[in-house]
Amino acid sequence: MRYTGPMRYRTAGRLAVLLVAATLVAAATSACARRAPDAASVAAAELPKEARATLANIRAGPPFPYERDGVAFGNRERLLPAKPRGYYREYTVRTPGERSRGARRIVCGGKPASPEACWYTDDHYSSFRRILE
Repeated sequence: MRYTGPMRYRTAGRLAVLLVAATLVAAATSACARRAPDAASVAAAELPKEARATLANIRAGPPFPYERDGVAFGNRERLLPAKPRGYYREYTVRTPGERSRGARRIVCGGKPASPEACWYTDDHYSSFRRILE
């Protein structure tokens, strides 16, 4: 057998470190992927009562309490899945004590009376959480 010197052990050590690092990265990525839907979603029952009322109004159809309810939402922030123009519609969620429409909205995609999915924002489109019904 030929002597290869200490290089052989250094290479094996580096490979072991890389294998451990790759395993840790994979585990962390998997854990984040499992948590992401929870962080980006909210159960309808956990929404503020005004948002639950807005959801009921959306299902019932027009007339809506606010003039801008039901208008097309452009998704200019690109925080929602990419869809054709006119797919999304926005609805105001009343904010107690607010004289204007406030920052809370529900945005739904699909047919207006029976949307495929809805999202809630309480910060005027800076973030969205998918509503789980």
